[in-house]
Amino acid sequence: MPELPEVETVRRGLERHAVGRRVGRVEVGRERTVRRTSAQAVIDGLTGTTILAANRRGKYLFLPLDSGDEVMIHLRMSGQVLVAEAGSPRPPHTHVVLHFDPDAAGERHELWFVDPRTFGEVVVFDPDHVETELPDVARLGVDPIVDDLSLPELRRILRSRRRLLKPLLLDQHLITGIGNIYADEILHEARLRPNRISNELSTQSERRLHAAIHRILNEAIDAGGSTLSDAQYVDLFGEGGSYQDAHHVYGRAGERCRTCGVGWIRLTVSAQRSTHYCPRCQR
Repeated sequence: MPELPEVETVRRGLERHAVGRRVGRVEVGRERTVRRTSAQAVIDGLTGTTILAANRRGKYLFLPLDSGDEVMIHLRMSGQVLVAEAGSPRPPHTHVVLHFDPDAAGERHELWFVDPRTFGEVVVFDPDHVETELPDVARLGVDPIVDDLSLPELRRILRSRRRLLKPLLLDQHLITGIGNIYADEILHEARLRPNRISNELSTQSERRLHAAIHRILNEAIDAGGSTLSDAQYVDLFGEGGSYQDAHHVYGRAGERCRTCGVGWIRLTVSAQRSTHYCPRCQR
């Protein structure tokens, strides 16, 4: 957490409220958040630049700058990106602050990176050297939304390896952006057991899985993502998503299945991750 729908929600917020803004000043309060380079590298790389766009790949955010560099933001477990009026009280664990120049109306705003667990990070990098500066980004697989994952491409991924379905969906080198929540929801929508073998699916099952990936992710994006009981994921203004109310299996172990009304949601472990499924719906 957050996964593709949550990060896409943040990206859309950045597109509306950060793109076109000039960064006048930068504060870095926790070195761990900028551990790939240094606090001074982030300050120097951002100060005086203008944000040109807000992009996403998988669970990573990218902000191209007019300097030619880009900012990479990875929320990981508990990271949040928030925008607020300059001088507003900051939440605990605010590790990076971008002070924007006044907008057309003369209003001043700040962009905060907040991360209680400090697993997330902010990096300024040269996109021409992403393979050496951000090798994990260079190895990301196909993004279902950005790349519009096609059925032939999904079939190639499934048929070219013998993997359990749940771990395959979680492998960011193959399909990037799907995490534990949406893997469970996608497999339920596709009526596929998490321990099915990828290269043994029928063509009909492959079509169902392809449709489920796009439907679940897009519905979750439209709902602003899922905010769980820990409330760690929020959008740019601190508002939670609502897709958790539409979950059919994730977090519903021991409950009657919403889809068939007969089966009971089971909780097991797959790829060392908690996995929820309905044994009646998912064959």
